[in-house]
Amino acid sequence: MARWSRRDLLKTGLKFGLGAGLLGLAGATIGANRRPAAGPEASAPEDLPFHARRARFFMPLEGHTRCGDCHIDTTPDPMSYCHTEHRGAYVKCRLCPKGCLISEGERGDCRVRENRGGVLYTMTYANPCAVHVDPIEKKPLFHFLPGSAALSLATAGCNLHCLYCQNWQISQVPPEETDFRPLYPEQVADYAQESGAASIAYTYTDPIIFYEYMYDTARAGRDRGLRNVVISAGYINQEPLRELCAVVDAIKIDLKGINEAFYREVCSATLGPVLEALQTIARSGVHLEIVNLVVPTLNDDTGDMRRLVRWVYQELGPDVPLHFSRFYPQYRLQNLPPTPLQSLEQARAVALEEGLRYVYIGNVAGHEAGHTYCPRCGDLVIRRSGFSVLENRLQDGRCPCGEAIPGVWR
Repeated sequence: MARWSRRDLLKTGLKFGLGAGLLGLAGATIGANRRPAAGPEASAPEDLPFHARRARFFMPLEGHTRCGDCHIDTTPDPMSYCHTEHRGAYVKCRLCPKGCLISEGERGDCRVRENRGGVLYTMTYANPCAVHVDPIEKKPLFHFLPGSAALSLATAGCNLHCLYCQNWQISQVPPEETDFRPLYPEQVADYAQESGAASIAYTYTDPIIFYEYMYDTARAGRDRGLRNVVISAGYINQEPLRELCAVVDAIKIDLKGINEAFYREVCSATLGPVLEALQTIARSGVHLEIVNLVVPTLNDDTGDMRRLVRWVYQELGPDVPLHFSRFYPQYRLQNLPPTPLQSLEQARAVALEEGLRYVYIGNVAGHEAGHTYCPRCGDLVIRRSGFSVLENRLQDGRCPCGEAIPGVWR
């Protein structure tokens, strides 16, 4: 079984075939379902692979009945609803709002959480398929340790299925279809320190689906003085979210839009839980930033955009950074053009008009809205070029005029 050396990881990262600029790491794909000779013991049956762990946030449903034809979950009497009866050791996943009801030997919608004998196991523990050191601005986080590096990692799978997913090669497949290697939480923290990273970022796919791995790694990182950053769509239930907020320092949420139909038809999700997650994060004190990818004809309606920024202002406050990001055709939405610059500028103008104070335009090289300005005096306080910080005029988190700029600056 191939193992990473620290030198290999820090020198090259792990290639996963995306446009993220990761470099190749020589070595074979993990093959047999055997645990490595070294490393923590897995709390899973011996016939499961090393990357299986007992999942958190699930409920056994012994004798639960499900109709295999119409997919109506019924208990205890299915005959009042349908003509097909199935019984078995089901489990109900309670990690995300989808609440998958999973039968023996099957996995949930995310492709990574499996029912074995009435116990739910995650198949994404310590088996990242993407590892790299990124600038924090790439996440994007503009008010969190600007100019610093983050050791970024991901496993396979996702609980959303966005038609425009940038990382679909790993987000829309099970772990077994990716090139992954063992990397335990303590090793991640060690590598982050050796790379000079200030934080560990859980990103590329939605880290909600590798919750257990993320949680343990975040704690290991904190033990070494590292910060933890979560890049997510925020499709998570309240109990696991509150526990996660206790061990991480910043969360960037992709708010896909403010339209329920868009969430259902384009992302295979629902809007309400995401809005609730944003409110919970804001109340927790964890640093929060929001990205809205503006997709032509689908979520760029001016009225919806105004509703979105008003919601952010009223529910989260004027100081939460909001990034309007340019869409580029990919995955299953290759029939649409890139977002017109005018649409992004109009969205930013609406947000500023509604009272938001830190509004950015992303995926547009060299645009003036990629910098940070003081809302009091209007001066530029952080100048950026792409993912690089060219100038930072903040002094202890304040503009030279004395205005405090909300964020985590050291």
